[in-house]
Order: sequence, then C-alpha cells, then structure tokens
Amino acid sequence: QIQLVESGGGLVQAGGSLRLSCAASGRTFSLNAMGWYRQVPGKQRDLVAHFSVGGSPIYASSVKGRFTISRDNAKRTVYLQMTGLKPEDTAVYYCNVAGAAWGQGTQVTVSS
Repeated sequence: QIQLVESGGGLVQAGGSLRLSCAASGRTFSLNAMGWYRQVPGKQRDLVAHFSVGGSPIYASSVKGRFTISRDNAKRTVYLQMTGLKPEDTAVYYCNVAGAAWGQGTQVTVSS
C-alpha cells in the first residue's frame, strides 16, 4: 500500500554530483523510516543511508562525508544528495521502508 518512485539518477564523471529523489504515496508513514540502498549486479543490496529513531542521518562508511540524506515531509519525498561521486558508487539506487515493496530504482553510473 506504499508506492515509492525513485528518480534523479544518471551518468556523471568522477567527482560529480547527483541528487536522487524518492517520492512516496499511499499509506502514510514517517519518512524517518525511509532508507536509501544500492545494488550492483551480482552483489547484495546494501544500505547506504537512513535515519535513526531520533531522525538523525546515519551513513555507510563508504559514503560518509559525501552523501546527505534529507526529507521534505510536505512533499513526502526523501532525497539523497551525492557529491564527490566515485566509480565504485555506480549502482542502482533504491529507497525503501518496512512494509513496502522494492521499486525499480534509479541507475547511477560514475565514469572515471
């Protein structure tokens, strides 16, 4: 009963920036429960960024200092601002919350 639509991916050079968006609709829930994940073909899906119970951002060590998760409650949208992108950031990025199905994600490709 929750619809999540990711957008904002694209092809960028190393060192570039992108801002991903995750628009939620359907059943209401706290955006603090949302997290960003990424997956490379042949590898597991990894948690990249999410919010603590208190609403503070928590990041995977691989992206800390470069990525910023934020939210706009009025728009029911969660963002992932990515800067200083590296080729190893290349993946399909997903947002998700407990109780929701995985969406299609948005492709991020970083060239060296």
